[in-house]
Amino acid sequence: MKAAHWPYPLWIAHRGAGKLAPENTLAAFRLGAAHGYHAFECDVKLSADGVPFLLHDDTLERTTTGTGRAGDKPWSELSRLDAGRWHGRGYAGEPIASLEAIADYCLANDFRLDLEIKPTPGLEHETGRAVGDWVRKRWHGTPPLLSSFRPESLAGARESAPELPRALLLDTLWPDCMAVAEALGCVAVITNHQLMDAALIAQIHGAGRRALVYTVNDPERARALLTLGIDGIVTDAVDRFSPHSRGREGINP
Repeated sequence: MKAAHWPYPLWIAHRGAGKLAPENTLAAFRLGAAHGYHAFECDVKLSADGVPFLLHDDTLERTTTGTGRAGDKPWSELSRLDAGRWHGRGYAGEPIASLEAIADYCLANDFRLDLEIKPTPGLEHETGRAVGDWVRKRWHGTPPLLSSFRPESLAGARESAPELPRALLLDTLWPDCMAVAEALGCVAVITNHQLMDAALIAQIHGAGRRALVYTVNDPERARALLTLGIDGIVTDAVDRFSPHSRGREGINP
């Protein structure tokens, strides 16, 4: 996929609707969709037996009833954990979502996905390769945008599924990061929104890539980025930012 062909909406719901519902669960995706969102960001890693599933943290304690390093557990154990109770009684019993469940939901509704490869430490390349292979074999229609902070994961995804679009995630502008994005064949660069300004957008666009940002919840910052010509905004504020607008008028004060 070339950056000139860009099938992803401007507004992307972070971890589903991960502040209003338990992040990275189907419940969060459904709530984001209820607010009109058609594109979602989520985190994917591998279980000990190689099943891709959604979780942000390396460990289970913050968002599930489990303990320990998530990547050390088989899917049979992970799938039985409660990933909703921490957020509120109304979500008790919500399971960890497998990538298969998320894929089924997105494909059934023609939703787009920014799929962040979030590997267990030490499994960066293996996770990227496995996720790329899984998506290549099982996804039909518009593919997810495979993003990662870890170049090794993007390299793994490129090896197993070179045709899938990739994006480099940046929390800092480390030396040669743009050269790495070039070498990995990335179609986009996604930065912490605090890094993004007119000069960086011009640099990214000048290299033929799309410029996206995370995680924007402040209306004034969103308006400023829209004025600069940003290509994508990942947000938690699904109840305040209209996903149907490409302009400033879609942002509630």
